[in-house]
Amino acid sequence: MGRQALPGGHRVAGQLAALAVAVTMALAGCTGSTSSPGTAATPNPTGSGSLNTGSGQGSQASPAALELIEKLDAGLQLPWSVVFLPDGTPLVSERDSANVVAIKDGKAAVLGKVSGVVPGGEGGLLGLALSPSFAEDRRLYAYFTSANDNRIARMQVTEGASGELGLGAPEVIFQGLPKASTHNGGRIRFGPDGMLYVGTGDSQRREQPQDKGTLGGKILRLTPDGRPAPGNPFGDNPVYSYGHRNVQGLAWDNAGRLWASEFGPDVDDELNLITPGGNYGWPQVTGAPGRDGFIDAKVVWPSTAESSPSGLEIVDGVAYTGALRGQRLWAVPLNDETAGTPVAYFTREYGRLRDVAQAPNGDLWVLSNNQNPDFALILRSKS
Repeated sequence: MGRQALPGGHRVAGQLAALAVAVTMALAGCTGSTSSPGTAATPNPTGSGSLNTGSGQGSQASPAALELIEKLDAGLQLPWSVVFLPDGTPLVSERDSANVVAIKDGKAAVLGKVSGVVPGGEGGLLGLALSPSFAEDRRLYAYFTSANDNRIARMQVTEGASGELGLGAPEVIFQGLPKASTHNGGRIRFGPDGMLYVGTGDSQRREQPQDKGTLGGKILRLTPDGRPAPGNPFGDNPVYSYGHRNVQGLAWDNAGRLWASEFGPDVDDELNLITPGGNYGWPQVTGAPGRDGFIDAKVVWPSTAESSPSGLEIVDGVAYTGALRGQRLWAVPLNDETAGTPVAYFTREYGRLRDVAQAPNGDLWVLSNNQNPDFALILRSKS
């Protein structure tokens, strides 16, 4: 089966290379296996001492059971990020093709190709974010690698008279983010305050994360127009936090606290609670060594083979992050400013998991990033 074209829109060449798997999140208990639709996924709790977590007190949300209900062949090619239109239509960035793809009725179709994208290594078309006022301005934001740097652009999602979707020309609003074959960061997301948060990598320039005058190894906070946001911790400076190696996921809990997932080197992948102006230690420290002047991670995966955490979403007090090398979905219960013991799902069943995002109807989408095939796991919360 070939890829489809949106009515009146762009036609897509190539063969299907992705499956979507639908699952439901049963909020009480964990049973079963993911061998066939209609069964539940058994979690894989970590062994004692394999992870370092915060030592919070009080009750924590429990990770949900996951029930496989459907496999959907969507036709994605190296998907990197997924966001959802108000009507629930998923928009997905494809890293190497530079296409923004819509999924409708289980089929992928290209809205448009983002001009100026130069893929290579870990670079290409990366994170997407919808404008908080999308209903009025119809703007889609994208983080991508160009010939000289990483940059952020915004473009309009157009709609024809018959409802066909398209993509307008990109307007670059922020540039100069360092690029390399690896450590390009790439996650962007609008926060509860309406500002655009940006996760960057150190681009193999280890001097940058501790230098607040550079953009590498940071979380940035920008206005929707790409300027340093008012109230940033270092004045008229886009830097919100620093000392990061390669930020891959951004999400807020119900109290409005920002959490971020981050790649370690060959050890110590991290889940961090972000403090404005905070220094997270790279390259001086990794993980949670308790060193003065640096903020410890709330969860540390000592073995990157178990994690390499990428996209991040928080639902009902549980942080879900996809693992690339670890090839599993991690669920981390949160309790205020602490984190409990992570639980793994789908270990080595669906390959590298790149992004996690919640749809307007409550479904949780998890994108894989395997080249062939690619998957989307769709998790649905039971009421």
